[in-house]
Amino acid sequence: MSKQTILGRVTQLAKANINALLDQAEDPQKMLDQLIRDYSNNIAEAEEAVAATIGNLRLMEQDHQEDVEAAKEWGGKALAASRKGDELRSGGQVSEADRFDNLAKVALGRQLQSEKEARTAEPTIAAQTEVVSKLRTGLDQMKAKLGELQAKRDELVARAKSAQAQNTMMDAVKNIDVLDPTSELSRFEDKVRREEARAMGKQELAASSLDAQFEQLDALGDSAEIEARLAALKG
Repeated sequence: MSKQTILGRVTQLAKANINALLDQAEDPQKMLDQLIRDYSNNIAEAEEAVAATIGNLRLMEQDHQEDVEAAKEWGGKALAASRKGDELRSGGQVSEADRFDNLAKVALGRQLQSEKEARTAEPTIAAQTEVVSKLRTGLDQMKAKLGELQAKRDELVARAKSAQAQNTMMDAVKNIDVLDPTSELSRFEDKVRREEARAMGKQELAASSLDAQFEQLDALGDSAEIEARLAALKG
């Protein structure tokens, strides 16, 4: 996967409008589940690619640092050889002095080559550093989007469960309406009232029967009194 492709995909995913996608979805929860899977897969893939890009950048930085240090080292060697040549020349050893001057020239050539390689790598390193920075930012945005997706999904699931519970409760209330005379509860209440009325009727019936018995007893008492008084008159 090229750097341009990685950067393009990261940027596209990071800029995705979740709300707009949900508005177009027939089943938002299914879409969110699929988006979460897609985002997770893309983040994992992008992380590997970005890690490889960062690794290449670090290698270039190491090579650049080695060129810088090599240039410094060759410069030191050139200076040492030149001083040694000057020392030998002042002592009259011209041949040896020329040899050390030649060594200094070789070291200076190596120094120049290392400096050129370091300068050549610097624009590439700068460009790669900028790409890595953008990729890191894009990955952070993708992870934030993934968190947003997960939060949206959790919210949607919670709302769906709440709505289902409310609908279930309303259906139950509708099926048991105590104000409805045709409901089971109302019919049961009517049955209880009828049983109570019948019991009241039996009580009244029993009371009237008892009164009649006492009336018969009173009538017997009156007859006995009359017979007693008649006997008294005759006596």
